[in-house]
Amino acid sequence: MEVSPNYCFYRMWVFKFLLLPMLSFALNPEEMLDTQWELWKKTHRKQYNSKTSEEVVQKMTGLKLPPSHSHSNDTLYIPEWEGRAPDSIDYRKKGYGDCGSCWAFSSAGALEGQLKKKTGKLLTLSPQNLVDCVSENYGCGGGYMTTAFRYVQTNGGIDSEDAYPYVGQVQSCMYNPTAKAAKCRGYREIPVGNEKALKRAVARVGPISVSIDASLPSFQFYSRGVYYDENCDPDNVNHAVLVVGYGVQKGNKHWIIKNSWGESWGNKGYVLLARNRNNACGITSLASFPKM
Repeated sequence: MEVSPNYCFYRMWVFKFLLLPMLSFALNPEEMLDTQWELWKKTHRKQYNSKTSEEVVQKMTGLKLPPSHSHSNDTLYIPEWEGRAPDSIDYRKKGYGDCGSCWAFSSAGALEGQLKKKTGKLLTLSPQNLVDCVSENYGCGGGYMTTAFRYVQTNGGIDSEDAYPYVGQVQSCMYNPTAKAAKCRGYREIPVGNEKALKRAVARVGPISVSIDASLPSFQFYSRGVYYDENCDPDNVNHAVLVVGYGVQKGNKHWIIKNSWGESWGNKGYVLLARNRNNACGITSLASFPKM
């Protein structure tokens, strides 16, 4: 195959302006991220350095709303808790490749949180079950979390990861009722733009499925600290993640977010996203959680 000079120049530009700044940034890493950064370099040089931001969004995000989606007062989350929410919450106790299944990982993670709260056991549920079986979504082509919650509710359950392992591509639905590990009885949605309601939900309910704008290189190459980019668009959410807590770091309020790009991304798979910064990256634009 003949490679044109323009193509080579384009890829060299990607390397120079996306990867090299991160390598320079790594010359003075925080001590807690030294080992993680070395792993990031080994993994991401191969995985991401030759991809543009648009290619990362196309291959590694997957939020897609069904045509009929709309917020309903019946599913709107209105906090009944009048007490003050704790100053910090952290539920972190626990790479989906080129399949746009972020919505399935976010949904399964929220269900796992509710299952842990209800039974005291942390069991990994099957994102693949959702990818294969939620007909209203688009498999590896994207989907939405409330649609997944509704599927689990009407289907009568979701299998465990052990019984229905992840393969990163769409298969025929192979849900096995005898391997059912959790059920769902509905869902609630956080009011758009209401970070106070999201904070109360995280404190009272547990991990919350949310959607964010993951299209910027600054997010794709995040490694430490509290992430904030004024260009991160709350009206352009394209990636589903899971809020597993919140807190304050060096005076900066943040959400603790679990991504699904593998532990070599970010800070062991997590990012601290600015909190109370006008719905940064759309953190409350499409936030929801299952009822169990």
